[in-house]
Formats: sequence, C-alpha cells, structure tokens
Amino acid sequence: MRAIVLSAGQGSRLLPLTFDRPKCLLHVGSRTVLQWQLEALCQSPDIQEIIVVTGFKAEMVDAALAALGPLQRPVRTLFNPFYKVADNLASCWMARDFMRGDFLIVNGDSLFEMAVLPRIIDGASAPINLTVNRKANYDSDDMKVTLDGGRVRAVGKTLAPAETHAESIGLVLFRGDGPDLFRRVVEQSLHEEWGVGAWYLQVIDRLAREGHVGATDIGPLEWGEIDFPSDLEAVSRLTARWEKLRIVA
Repeated sequence: MRAIVLSAGQGSRLLPLTFDRPKCLLHVGSRTVLQWQLEALCQSPDIQEIIVVTGFKAEMVDAALAALGPLQRPVRTLFNPFYKVADNLASCWMARDFMRGDFLIVNGDSLFEMAVLPRIIDGASAPINLTVNRKANYDSDDMKVTLDGGRVRAVGKTLAPAETHAESIGLVLFRGDGPDLFRRVVEQSLHEEWGVGAWYLQVIDRLAREGHVGATDIGPLEWGEIDFPSDLEAVSRLTARWEKLRIVA
C-alpha cells in the first residue's frame, strides 16, 4: 500500500510563519510536521512506499528529506507545478498514476497518533474509507461529514448542523474498486471549470452520494490539524504527550 501525502500548499493562513517555508516543515515540538507524519507512516507494516506531493518551496522539502537519510520505507517527492493556482485536487491529479492498487491519502497538515493507522486499515470495509472523529460542536472551518450508520452520505464545510455527525481528519483509504473510482472522478473533475479550485474531498462527497464511501471513526484516539497559528500550540501539546508516552513505554 502507498501513502500519498499532500504537502504542496504554502499554508497562507499561517503567515508569517510560512513566508519562507512550506507548512509541512514547520516545527511541532521536536520534529517538523512532515517528520511526525513519516514516523507514523513508517511504523505501519501495511505502508510500503510514501509519496510526498510538493509545491511551495519544494526544494526545501527535498533537502529536508535528504537530511533525514534512509528511512524505514522508501520516500519520494512529486512536484505539483500548479500549487499557486489550484487546490489539492490538482495534487491528486498529479499523483493519479500512483493511485493504482490500495493507497492512503494523508492531508499535509494532519497529525495523528500511531494507533490511528491500524484503526483505519483494520476497520475499512468500503472501497473508499473516510476517517472521521466526532465532537460536541463543529465550526465553519471543519470538514463536516453526514453519516448513515457506517456509510458517508455527504462531506463539506457548509453542511447544516442537523446534517453534521462527524468531521474528516484528513486520512482516506482506498481499496478494491476505490482507487479506480477515485481516479476516474479526479480526471473528470479537472476537465470541468470548477475543478482547478476544488478540494479532493469534493470528489469524495460526490462518490459518497453515489454510495461508495464508508466511515472509520477513530473514537478516543488523538489527532490535530494545523491551519492557524493557534493550532500549532494545540498540536504541540498533543505531540508532547505522544512523545512522553513513548518514553515511558
């Protein structure tokens, strides 16, 4: 199984922190965002290869990976030249040739404890599996999810409160027919005028409405995403706890 990490964007909502470096190279505690992600992915026996889609300051990501030396899994970068004018659906289009066979999409700004990956991989039952988490309240920036039992019926930031049962945490697993279904709709969408500015989760929403998407709830496991400077503080607290637990173990 491949893991495809979408790290092409600058992270403009984090300026000035991302003025001279991509979001994935911001430090969260003792590691960069990308290092935390690679560490978790390399611990999974199911992940055999990691593709990092780069864009803004791509050369810095290449240099950072080279400085890490050999990792437990092969890691390569794939440059998305459209990062300034397109959203992350274009990164998926660039990586579509790697979307044959089982694969996992990881948002470049999502961090998660190591136990999340086995939960996703073992719990997946649909061709496309959206990883979700439930909470008491959802804000306007959350990628909200409508559920019907173990199925996803809709995904989007503008879902009404009555339709919102969970939020996406930025991990999607594709198995069986899932890679072909996703790749087909990605290619179709980039032929449409709206596709250049679209998120890949808009494609997931379309496939969910067609009945192809299941949900895997991470329950009490921890995760965080980094969109704003305040998120760095919250995620730093999470990673400090994860690090402490590893030392104790």
